[in-house]
Amino acid sequence: MLTAPISPRRYRAIFISDLHLGTKRAQTAALLDFLRVTESDQLYIVGDFIDNWSLRKTWHWDQLHNDVIQKLLRKARKGTKLIYIPGNHDENFRHFLNLRFGRVAVLEEAVHISAKGKRYLVLHGDKFDGVVRFAPWLAKLGDTAYELSMEINKSLNMVRRFFRLPYWSLSAYLKNRVKKAVEFISHFEEAVVRDAKARNCQGVICGHIHTPDDRMIDGIHYLNDGDWVESCTALVEHPDGAFEILHWNSPRFAQTTEQAHAHSDRHRRLVPAG
Repeated sequence: MLTAPISPRRYRAIFISDLHLGTKRAQTAALLDFLRVTESDQLYIVGDFIDNWSLRKTWHWDQLHNDVIQKLLRKARKGTKLIYIPGNHDENFRHFLNLRFGRVAVLEEAVHISAKGKRYLVLHGDKFDGVVRFAPWLAKLGDTAYELSMEINKSLNMVRRFFRLPYWSLSAYLKNRVKKAVEFISHFEEAVVRDAKARNCQGVICGHIHTPDDRMIDGIHYLNDGDWVESCTALVEHPDGAFEILHWNSPRFAQTTEQAHAHSDRHRRLVPAG
């Protein structure tokens, strides 16, 4: 008797951003787990998919990076509408704006119509970052500092794991404690909300600042899907039009992933060879 493989969770739309493929800090294994157990009618990649800034300095590209791209293309071939919106770290792909490759569209931004009929402006958000726009050298210096904080964070969390303490993010701590960083995030949110309102949209979906969020700002539904470097978060739209931020590192999702792998392993063992 064969055991049926576990069914993926299906959503109307999935939004992910800031994968930063090409860096050691990209959480490719976690992302692949997420992609294996989820399906959607539409899948938006909301910028910073491949980190060209880092690839210019040091080349890091292992098999898991290839697997992520292959998995995404496989989803597109099977019917998922894939919308790719480049960000500042993968701005080279903006040369391909408004082109379609099968079921993959490359766009500067998009308007997503929810199941409830509401308009959501979808964009990466870097155009509202004054440092990226007017002082790119400073943005790249800040990116180097971020990479350093991630290396320090890795060592700190090795010690924390030894004492069975949960993961702790140094960069998130600094963002929440440094006044200028808090002001920057606040101004960024206000700017994207103003843009959504000017486009006659009821909501906005973005990435860029690696801070997942879901709240109302000045009458606009502000949604940030976070990142796949630290947060490992995705924004999903359910069939009824409700939005939810999934924290893939949370225990309930980790358990689901383990169950999916166990079902898959059992299924392979029970299928006769040949």
